[in-house]
Amino acid sequence: MSYRNPSPTVDIIIELIDRSQRPIILIERKNPPFGWAIPGGFVDYGESVESAAVREAEEETGVKVELVEQFHVYSDPNRDPRQHTLSVVFIATGKGEPKAADDAKNLGIFEFWQLPENLCFDHDRIMKDYWHYRFYGLRPRLG
Repeated sequence: MSYRNPSPTVDIIIELIDRSQRPIILIERKNPPFGWAIPGGFVDYGESVESAAVREAEEETGVKVELVEQFHVYSDPNRDPRQHTLSVVFIATGKGEPKAADDAKNLGIFEFWQLPENLCFDHDRIMKDYWHYRFYGLRPRLG
């Protein structure tokens, strides 16, 4: 019997704690779908989501991160135009000068009022939820 299951992914909201206002890092994707995205990627077989988050953050930004908390899981079947994925989103902290690497074409450091408009996947929703949590302490509602 074969199963069709969503692919597990991680996204990491990296707060740069060595800068005022703790801005976050976004990457500009060099592969489709094009646009800006939260650093992240697929979980490898045999890898925990926590390990995948640390690995993907460093691969795409060059920043060593410390995971602070698991924020939320996003699983809308249409969140990724390539295939059905679910994303475990983490909030992490990092320091230093990030650099675009791996499948990141470019990298930007953003305050909440500066986010680019062309966010990929469902990252506009994730960012709205994150800022709401960061400023008001309210987590996203289920459903």
